[in-house]
Order: sequence, then structure tokens, then C-alpha cells
Amino acid sequence: MAEEIEEPETLDRLTRGTRARVLGIAGEASTGQRLVELGVIPGVEIKFVRAAPFGDPLEYEVMGYRLSLRKSEAATIQVEAL
Repeated sequence: MAEEIEEPETLDRLTRGTRARVLGIAGEASTGQRLVELGVIPGVEIKFVRAAPFGDPLEYEVMGYRLSLRKSEAATIQVEAL
């Protein structure tokens, strides 16, 4: 029997009000470095607050402040829902 390999959940897929824990950041090193400087580091808890009217950017709460990310940036952040 073959095991199904699950794709990690990404930050852009969370629903409003959902909390998650950051597992890692994929993609370009420069984007990852900027996200780390903003406090998006493995182990930190993050909450999806809301999306702009047309769905981009997305607003999150992390480490006590609000952070807006493009949907493409949020798609590089792997998370596990809490």
C-alpha cells in the first residue's frame, strides 16, 4: 500500500481567524531573508486577519504586530494549523 505524501500547508491557504505555526520558508533566498527579518521564523505563531477586497495583499498578525504580504510571498511560507 502506497502512502500519500501530503503537501505542506502554506500561509496563503489559511482561512480568516486561523492560527498556524511557521514550519519553514521556501523560494528565493532574498525573499526568505526579508521574511525572517520581519519575524516570520520557524516556530512562531501567526494568525490570518484578513484579505484586501480583491484578495491581495493578505494581512497577518505575528509577534504582536500586523504584517501585510503578497499572496505569492505567503505561498512560500509552510505552516501547520493550530
